[in-house]
Amino acid sequence: MEVAGIDVAEASTTELVDAASVIAAELARRSPPESAAACMELAEALAAAGDLQEAALAGLVEVVDRGREVQRWGFPSTRAWLRSRLGMREARAKERLTLARQHRRLTEVAGRWAAGELSTGYAATIADAAARLDDTDCAAAQEILLGLVEQGCSAGKVASFGRRIRDIIAERDGTGTPPHDARHGYEQSWIDSSRSLDGGRYIRGWLNAEDTAIWDGTLAPLAKPAGTDDHRDQAERTAAALSSVLSGGHKATKVTVICDLDTLTGGTTPARLTDGTPIPAAHARRIALAAGVSPLLLGRGNLPLYLGHRVRFASPAQRQVLETLYPTCAVHGCEIPGTLCEVDHVHGWALGHSPTDIDQLTLTCGWHNRYKHTNPRHIHITREHNGNRYTYRLHPPGTDDLTTRATWNTAASRPPPTSQAA
Repeated sequence: MEVAGIDVAEASTTELVDAASVIAAELARRSPPESAAACMELAEALAAAGDLQEAALAGLVEVVDRGREVQRWGFPSTRAWLRSRLGMREARAKERLTLARQHRRLTEVAGRWAAGELSTGYAATIADAAARLDDTDCAAAQEILLGLVEQGCSAGKVASFGRRIRDIIAERDGTGTPPHDARHGYEQSWIDSSRSLDGGRYIRGWLNAEDTAIWDGTLAPLAKPAGTDDHRDQAERTAAALSSVLSGGHKATKVTVICDLDTLTGGTTPARLTDGTPIPAAHARRIALAAGVSPLLLGRGNLPLYLGHRVRFASPAQRQVLETLYPTCAVHGCEIPGTLCEVDHVHGWALGHSPTDIDQLTLTCGWHNRYKHTNPRHIHITREHNGNRYTYRLHPPGTDDLTTRATWNTAASRPPPTSQAA
């Protein structure tokens, strides 16, 4: 069989990927047939081919994740690589990573998926259900859920049974969860808790918008992965963050709300969090009643924002400005919150090139701050036209010249750099 001028049986994996890319590009350029019936048939065939491609992708991602290759390219995690380089949204990146990590444990699912007998939707549903099970329970869950697929159950119903499997195992182990309390509405926040037989505690509840802002400002920064070796999921990290807060082992809690003076004095203009999330004016005023309010000056004035070369470390006022300008790490695609980042001298304070001035500072996570120091030629620095923010972009290891950097940015569908740092 000949496809794109190659023998499929004899072609290498690289040649097959190149051929699939050429075919996909040609398909995308073509207009669909006029016949709706023909389009329906072609769509089903193309979707089935897409499932096979997803099965191949899971195998590739599994090897990348296991080999920690992404760290060599400056990404703190495989999920960050999927979001940045493959352009995936958070939910899709998480799903693809779960599929990759369960690929070896779910051998029957992987085999049927690669043979075209199982869709990506079913495979992802079963992988999600098995992700937190041990190997014995994983094998049992795989058999049960594949049986439901053979009976013609929808992916949604299989997902429901997958959640129930976890509940059954939890009940078997004495850690079952109580039923949802539907007596409360959604106007007021509420939390319900009860003790389990093994001394633990179940927690269910609801937070309104105001309390959610406080929750996010307090727990979200503490619930971020501790590093590349942190394999806890979001729920486990959130529980650890809550325990840290309750035990007093966390840093001073801070919720940054940005708003106009008019909003604090009765106006209706919404405030916002540092990540851009809008907060109703009334909620912002209630938060301000229990918080300190300070002016934020983006220039010379009452706050010492320009310290020159005589001071190395940024002042609290400078950090306050930077956390407002940088909701996340300055590296393009990195989503570590600015509140957890380190202050970075753009051109290097130790070399005498960058004073400790607000327009020469940025925020980078600990990973990328060290990466920039040890791989300075792998970081491409640009600055916005208005001069307020810097953006760091990574380029592949082993490529240093400007031509390669421009090619890398183009391949990643990123805007061309406006300036180049020395």
